[in-house]
Amino acid sequence: MASSGMDDNQQLVFNIIWISIISIAFIWLFIRSVRRSDNRPKLIIKWVLSGLVILFIFEEVVPGFEGDDVSDMLDALMMILLCGGALAILWRNSIAESFARPLASIFDGGTEPPEPKAYYSVALTKRKQNQPHVAIAEVRAQLARFPNDFEGVMLLAGIQAEDLKDLPGAELTLENFCNSFGAPPKQVAAAMNQLADWYLKLAHNVEAARAALEKVIAWFPDTELSLQAAQRIAHLGDSAKISLAARDGQPMSMPEGVKNVGLLAASADLRPRDLEPGQQAAAYVKHLEQHPLDAEVREKLAILYADHYQRLDLATDELKQLVEQPNQPARRVAQWLNLLADLQVRHGADYDTVRQTLEMIVERFSNSALAERARNRLAHLKLELKGRQETSGVKLGVYEQRLGLKRGAPPRS
Repeated sequence: MASSGMDDNQQLVFNIIWISIISIAFIWLFIRSVRRSDNRPKLIIKWVLSGLVILFIFEEVVPGFEGDDVSDMLDALMMILLCGGALAILWRNSIAESFARPLASIFDGGTEPPEPKAYYSVALTKRKQNQPHVAIAEVRAQLARFPNDFEGVMLLAGIQAEDLKDLPGAELTLENFCNSFGAPPKQVAAAMNQLADWYLKLAHNVEAARAALEKVIAWFPDTELSLQAAQRIAHLGDSAKISLAARDGQPMSMPEGVKNVGLLAASADLRPRDLEPGQQAAAYVKHLEQHPLDAEVREKLAILYADHYQRLDLATDELKQLVEQPNQPARRVAQWLNLLADLQVRHGADYDTVRQTLEMIVERFSNSALAERARNRLAHLKLELKGRQETSGVKLGVYEQRLGLKRGAPPRS
C-alpha cells in the first residue's frame, strides 16, 4: 500500500510538472502572437475558440479511448478528426504564413523591426530653407535620443561653422564628441580633420588648423592616424598660401607663358620649367628637416637622387626610411618597395638586388594580394631586366654625352 501511494504521488508530481510546462508554453505563445498581430481582437477570439476545442477533446473525446468498446473508440477518433479540422480552419492563414514567411523575408526584410537610428531629414530640410537655428534644434532632439551619433555631431558642427559662422561653437561640439567615452579613433580623427578644413576655408587660420591636427597626434601617438595628421601638417604651408590669397583677393601668381608659340618647332618648349634639380633637392632636404614624416616629399627626393644624380644608394636610404617607419599602411609600404625595385631596374642593379627588394614584400605581407603581385613580378623579373638593359643601351648610344653633363654631386640630407 505504501508503494502504491508513493507511485500515485510521483504520478501526481509528474502531471503537475507536465501541465505547468504546457501552460507556460501556451501562455508564451499566446502573448508573443498577440504582440506581433495586426488584428489582436480577431486573434484573441481564435485563441479562445481553440482553447474550448482543446478542452472539449480532453473532457469528452479522450475518455472514449479508455474503454474497450470499439464503437466508442471509433466515435472518439471521428471527434478528434472533426476537432482537428476545426482547428485547421481557425489557423489556416497563420499556418500558411509561417511556411511562406522565410521566403518572403528574403524580399521584404521579414517582420523584425528595423534597428533604431537617428533621422536628420527634417534638420537637413530646415537647413536648406535657411533656418539654421531650427535645424540645430532638430539635430539636438535626435542627439538626445542617440547621444554621440557621429552623423548628427558632424551635421550640428557643420551648421554652426558654415551657416552660423560660429567656429568656436563647432569646435566645442566636436571636442565634446572626441572627449566622450568610447568615441572611435577614426571618427575622432575625421572630426579634427574637418575642423582643420573649416579653419582654413572659413577663417583662413592656419595655426588653428595646425592645432586641430596636432590633437590627433597627441591623442593617437605612433599610429597611422598620427602619421596622416603629420603628413597634412607638413603641407599646411601650401594651404596657407591659397587661403591667404583667397582672403585678401590676391591674384594667384602664374609663371609667364611661352612667347611666340606659333614659331616653335617642337612642343617640348611648352612644358613648364621646374626648379633646377640642385635647388629642388635642397628645398626637399630643408622641408624634411622640419617635417621628417612627410612621405610625399621624401619619395620625391629619392626619385631625384636616383634619376638625376645617379645615386641609387641615397635613393635607397630615403625609401628604406619610409618602409621602416612604424604604423605605415601595408599598401604604402608595398608601393615604396616597388618604387625602389623600379629605380634599381632603371639604374642597372643586378638581378639579386632587385629580387631581394621584391621578396621583402612577400615576406612582410605573405598572405595578401600585395605579395601575390610581387610574386608575379618576380616570375618575370629577368625579362624585365633584359628589356630595360636593351632600352638603356639604345638611349646611351644617343644621349650618353648629354647625361654626362648633367651629373653632379648631390646635396647631403
